[in-house]
Amino acid sequence: MPPTRARTTRRRTAALTALVAGLLLTTVGCADAAKAEPREKAFPFSGDRLNVRTHDNPTDLVAADVEEVRVTLWFDDGASLGSSEITWELRGDTLDLNAACSGLANCDTKFRVEVPRDLTVLRNGDPTALKG
Repeated sequence: MPPTRARTTRRRTAALTALVAGLLLTTVGCADAAKAEPREKAFPFSGDRLNVRTHDNPTDLVAADVEEVRVTLWFDDGASLGSSEITWELRGDTLDLNAACSGLANCDTKFRVEVPRDLTVLRNGDPTALKG
């Protein structure tokens, strides 16, 4: 029995969809924060407790000989076709760190936060241990 016109159209559509998806994956590439150029910001901070909101981004919290809060960001969007949004700001006693992609995107992120040694640090509202 010969294939029906509808079945042939579905097969062609499926094949075309697979081809486009494959091309997009090879064009976009894999993101790798380790290869990204670091960006840095420093925030004056005089409080005794800091809450770092990480939004599930990998974040190292490090006790260091510093006066302010220093943040380093590595962000790679892998030449994505989507959009990215980066937030790193200090409001009151909360440091908000977020780097995310949307759409046809593949991104990789890492933050490092250096804080004064005597500062109490919370991660997303919970006590946390510091490196260093």
